[in-house]
Amino acid sequence: MKAVACPKCESSKIIKSGIVKERQRYSCKSCGYNFTVSKLGKGIDPYFVTKALQLYIEGVSYREIERLLGISHVSVMNWVRKYKVKAPENSDYRPTYKIFTYHELLEFMQNRDKLKGSGMLITEIGDKYMMIKWERFRS
Repeated sequence: MKAVACPKCESSKIIKSGIVKERQRYSCKSCGYNFTVSKLGKGIDPYFVTKALQLYIEGVSYREIERLLGISHVSVMNWVRKYKVKAPENSDYRPTYKIFTYHELLEFMQNRDKLKGSGMLITEIGDKYMMIKWERFRS
């Protein structure tokens, strides 16, 4: 982390003094000068942003995405607004999903009876795989 110094007297005796317009504000203890620097955020890997938006488009709820990816549902809502992602058209439609390891997924895919009459999407989540499945034909 870069050490912050007062731009007026160059003293390193500074304290945090709030946030103004998304920038950290500091106060110099030596000369009393107030100044700001760019606020540094945590930042989230774009991979998780993409995965969260993909899951949202497939009809997975914000809370379920939070549980799956370990990212706040509020962050997911903010990304949906920021990137103007449209909600699924059929709001009463709820897909089912299951998390597999690689070997579990291969075993599941070998049973063709489980695959008939349904659509699915398989996506990678870290070292696991998520299968989102929906029934095409209802009896």
